[in-house]
Amino acid sequence: MPPLRGRGLLRPDLFTPSGFIGKMIDMNQNSIIVLGTANRKKGEELRDLFRPLGVEIQTLADYPAVPPVEENGSTFAANAALKASGYARQLGRWVLADDSGLIVDALGDEPGVYSARYAGPEASDADNNRLLLTKLADLPPDRRTARFVCSMALADPQGALQAESEETCRGQILYEPRGSGGFGYDPLFEIPEYHRTFAELGTHVKAYLSHRSRAAWRMLSRLPDAVFKSR
Repeated sequence: MPPLRGRGLLRPDLFTPSGFIGKMIDMNQNSIIVLGTANRKKGEELRDLFRPLGVEIQTLADYPAVPPVEENGSTFAANAALKASGYARQLGRWVLADDSGLIVDALGDEPGVYSARYAGPEASDADNNRLLLTKLADLPPDRRTARFVCSMALADPQGALQAESEETCRGQILYEPRGSGGFGYDPLFEIPEYHRTFAELGTHVKAYLSHRSRAAWRMLSRLPDAVFKSR
């Protein structure tokens, strides 16, 4: 397995007391950021990525009465912004939202923003994966190229956007699922350099390689000081 290097990866030196994130941790231990998701697995992944901030991380599961924000944007960035602003205004909190999904080159960039509901509004991960495999059929490996995209947006308690980031991770779609970890399309998405799917790599390795971790790092470098003064 090649070393964990590359653009957008989380560097250990940033987490030392004198590093960028280490300095931020000292700013305020009582700040709160709400993650704009009720998806348990995504919430856990994002919580782990932003844990070094030293702020309290909540999710929409902590606010069950809040109505959902309609995701009717045509891009991942637009949907992330809609969710961040909408939930921030409702909650009166800083909200960090992401919108992410899979883009398959041979399918004209499907499923794109419809990744979570590719097989229908109530589709499960297994339903979406089956539809994807059906559409790709027996296409050869060099025609099964794909990329995961993650856009993040941060809104202040008034709903104004204060920071945005977007990153990708390239790979290819296998002919059948492999691995038991992760969620969504992870069992089908192989990183060629590692010969493993996201579902096989495990959470720690995925935290270095994934589109979400790369977008999180870019967001960490753009967080305004005001986040650490909120309560």
